[in-house]
Amino acid sequence: MKWVLIAWGGPMLFLSGWYVLSFYDLNFGLYFFSREMHDLVMEIYGGVLGLPSEAVPPLVGRALVVDTLLVFGLLALRRRRVLSAWVRRRILARAQAAGGQAVAAQSDASSDTAGASAVSLSSAP
Repeated sequence: MKWVLIAWGGPMLFLSGWYVLSFYDLNFGLYFFSREMHDLVMEIYGGVLGLPSEAVPPLVGRALVVDTLLVFGLLALRRRRVLSAWVRRRILARAQAAGGQAVAAQSDASSDTAGASAVSLSSAP
């Protein structure tokens, strides 16, 4: 699984890094990271797909999101027993914390009523 994450993360990091650097024209003196190269690549992709070049970046972004969901879904499927045990522990801990707060609130309310009933009304003026 480690190699699947590396094979997914490497190109993902390269593509997103190139996209951000070239979009904002942070080229460090290299044509590869220039805005001209960015526009040229988007025009080529748009020409291949038969779309305007402005429509390509959102499609690439959606493809990256879908790929990420697929990879993490595969990871979750492979580790479902560990994840389900973790979720059960979290739910149990929250239920115990909420139950402890409810018990404390009930004991405060019962002590208030116990103190009020201990006061005799016969000594009222």
